[in-house]
Amino acid sequence: MTELDKDTFDQAVLAHKGVYLVDFWSETCETCAAMMPEVETLERELAGKAAFGKVNLQGNRRLAIREKVMSLPTVVVYRDGQKVQAFSKEFTAAEVKAAVEGLLGG
Repeated sequence: MTELDKDTFDQAVLAHKGVYLVDFWSETCETCAAMMPEVETLERELAGKAAFGKVNLQGNRRLAIREKVMSLPTVVVYRDGQKVQAFSKEFTAAEVKAAVEGLLGG
């Protein structure tokens, strides 16, 4: 999973053609730590179909605010650089996968 920050986010995510999932997290968020392995599994399952990145909120709070991330953990799904769906707090990897597969047409 690509580590993203305020300097790399726009070029990596907003300029990307296709589906890109971004996991917004923090080292102090226990739920984020619990979800991380599930997101990494999802990345393996969707390899070649969607790109994945993660943003640590430490040092990137303004980016999170700009992207309207108001709680953690949050996984945001982008398609062709546009935010299409966000999953916050209580969600499952299966819900995220279903949304991505819907965007991919299957």
